[in-house]
Amino acid sequence: MGVRLFSPHQWVHSMKTKIAAFNAATKSKGAFLKYIRLKIAIRAAVGHGQTKVILSFIECSIVESEPITDMLLDLLPTPSEKRTWRAWNYAFFYSSLAMDNWTLGSSLIGVGLTWWQAIVAILIAQVIGASASALNSRCAEMYHIGYPVVARSVFGMYGSFYAVGARAVLAAIYYSLKLYVGSSFVVNMLHAVFGTGFTSIPNHLPNSIGFTTQQMLAFFLYWLFHIPFVFLRPNQLKWLFTLKMCTMIPAMTGLFVFCMVTTGGNLGSGVLPSGVPISSTAWLFLYAINSSLGAHSTLITNQPDYSRWSKTRWSSIWTQLVFWPISVTISAAFGILSTAAINNAWGLKLWNQWDLLTAILDRYPNSGARFAVFLCATFWAILVLGTNVAANMIPLGSDLAMLLPRYMNMTRGQVLGLFLAWAICPWKIYASAATFTKFLSGYGLFMGGLTGVMVADYFLTRGNLFLEYLYDGRKTNPHYYYSRGWNVQAYIAYIAGFGIGFPGFCGNLGAKVSPTARELGYLGWLLAFTVSIVVYSLLCMFWPTQNQQLIKGLGLRREEKAMIADDFDFSRFDSLNNGPAGAMEVASDENTHDEKGLPSAPIVARL
Repeated sequence: MGVRLFSPHQWVHSMKTKIAAFNAATKSKGAFLKYIRLKIAIRAAVGHGQTKVILSFIECSIVESEPITDMLLDLLPTPSEKRTWRAWNYAFFYSSLAMDNWTLGSSLIGVGLTWWQAIVAILIAQVIGASASALNSRCAEMYHIGYPVVARSVFGMYGSFYAVGARAVLAAIYYSLKLYVGSSFVVNMLHAVFGTGFTSIPNHLPNSIGFTTQQMLAFFLYWLFHIPFVFLRPNQLKWLFTLKMCTMIPAMTGLFVFCMVTTGGNLGSGVLPSGVPISSTAWLFLYAINSSLGAHSTLITNQPDYSRWSKTRWSSIWTQLVFWPISVTISAAFGILSTAAINNAWGLKLWNQWDLLTAILDRYPNSGARFAVFLCATFWAILVLGTNVAANMIPLGSDLAMLLPRYMNMTRGQVLGLFLAWAICPWKIYASAATFTKFLSGYGLFMGGLTGVMVADYFLTRGNLFLEYLYDGRKTNPHYYYSRGWNVQAYIAYIAGFGIGFPGFCGNLGAKVSPTARELGYLGWLLAFTVSIVVYSLLCMFWPTQNQQLIKGLGLRREEKAMIADDFDFSRFDSLNNGPAGAMEVASDENTHDEKGLPSAPIVARL
């Protein structure tokens, strides 16, 4: 999308394209009239008066002469020159993301498992999660489209707004929470460098906000460090995940070895404190598995935003199947064993790394320990930064580009998320909002249903997507308009998926529910994912969607459309129309297919 960004280069580029468009308009009477109609349409859509001036200033420019891949980059399939991620990039990517799970064992504190049972539960959960993630990656890897566009193909042109909006809200909240977590390592860094010069800074903030002046300074510095990354595309971030991988292995291994050597490897009883009311060992273990799955529910849902950049098919799929479960399990095991040993030896109750590093500084206030803690905290801050960019910043920018395409592209969406981090006040959430924290931890119930329907639909349609109709907002769209823009079957399956576990979810927030309902709630993500797949498959067996009927009528083989996806000519998207925001539409009043299943009508675009 040709847009006004926040750099002189982009301003110059925008002016050049506008001048080029005007020069092209003066070539003939017809071209000039078309140019005028375009400008009138834009201003009529924006509004009048002062509001018109403001919105016109921030509006993403629509320039007819720009190549379509520049105009609509955030929503259109990734062009071949931008698909630069190879298998080793994905191996580093998934491994580095997985290493941000040192505290995963803390989610099992109230269960009552031994340390080895917790590790086994985490391994089983991650094998299941990686399998679901790989299935959800297939569509994007074959068609090179992100999550918002995949959601259109499944939930409909309007139905996708909920699927995208739900993820955008969660991404914005988690983005701010991860900023706060990362800033805790900046506190460790400043403590290690300045010692009492930092810790003695007087607090000028009220105790009620759960935030000190020292923490505010660290949060601001870490927030500043995020700014350059909002202007980078995913294909420009491969180096970040390589850096994460290379720095995190020595940091994590070093901290683990220190804890084992210092304590002699004595883990104490090896039993995590009891606290969650679970009636049997079987339910206890299922709860542990689902807790581990729920912690990564958004990453499983987000997979299309990563897989779309794959240079070769299968690269993102096999790497996450291999590297994700192993890396998560090792990271979580290191965290469980290290903190259990330190807690037993020092008489503390620590489960996160930043508190552990603080305890080390308090116990060993020498220069060697301070330098080691500084390096360790720095590497962990980089780790959290990379995770936040991949898991929250990129999805938020992608979602806002789809929800508000006239005013947002991926970069603007990420900038908005950067400022929302302050408005969300993550320190308040961690300090006092226990119910809200439980709500976030149970949100996987809703994401599991979305992912299940997406996986089921791709395989029910034999892996065939009509790319051109994913940008067709008219009612005559035969594939993705469904029923008034909503895929009813998909939402019935989605509601069934999260509905079974919803009473238990409410019980976790404090409502009075039966023991059975509470235990079904413990299955959360796993239950929603499985039920939504089964219900959607059964529904479509007896009540197929119009898209599924058309694919069957065309006699398309499995993923036959993917074979020509790389050759699709998006230069046919060449003008503006008045369809729904974020959608494109077919110019003619009829949607017909040629012998290859491609639309015979010319395409016009509006974003």
